Amino acid sequence: MMIRDYRPSDFEEIMAIYAQSKLDELRFEPKKFELLPLEKDEKRLQSLLASRIFVWEADGITGYGAVCQNDIESLFVHPRHRGQGIGSTMFEYLLTEVDSPARLYVAKSNAPAIALYRKYGFSVSREFETSYNGRAVMANEMVRMSEAPDSQ
Repeated sequence: MMIRDYRPSDFEEIMAIYAQSKLDELRFEPKKFELLPLEKDEKRLQSLLASRIFVWEADGITGYGAVCQNDIESLFVHPRHRGQGIGSTMFEYLLTEVDSPARLYVAKSNAPAIALYRKYGFSVSREFETSYNGRAVMANEMVRMSEAPDSQ
């Protein structure tokens, strides 16, 4: 198992992980969302490809994350591989790859993710409306000003 830089040959596996995982972050929303495949989501695909992407490889790619300057742009683990520490290990790695203040965005309804990010010293800096597949979603911008003691 290892974290390594993304290669163009990883693209299909990344798309598959996204397709299996994206709607999980919206599962606490009062309305149901339809998946917009990443390859058809021009805004999110451009953002991902403009980022530094890292993959977790263990008998294939089981997760990936991306950073761009101070932003953690994405972090996804294939559902079959959750609960094995891949997500937290990837998140900690991504934190070493961004400058301070680190920033990320999360659906306001995703209380478990927000609680996790708080453990790493993130706090909500603003709330805003965004959209996914044409439907409004309230989101939080979370910022970590410096390294949190719990993340050591």
